[in-house]
Amino acid sequence: MSLAPPETWLGADGSPISCREKLKVLAENHAELAQVMRDAFEDAVLMGVDEAALRRMFNEMVAELPSPKRKP
Repeated sequence: MSLAPPETWLGADGSPISCREKLKVLAENHAELAQVMRDAFEDAVLMGVDEAALRRMFNEMVAELPSPKRKP
């Protein structure tokens, strides 16, 4: 996996997202998130945090994100 955005964004039904506005928002969100993650990762590692532990923490954070489609 790369920090570059995917070539194709897939919808819930597996078909590619084709709306230009949606693609623009997705690309902007991806770029912002990638930059924040790079910055946070670099800061933590330079302050002595274990890289592998930090990667696990980031993965756990993503896994725990609540779905906006599910009601609490």
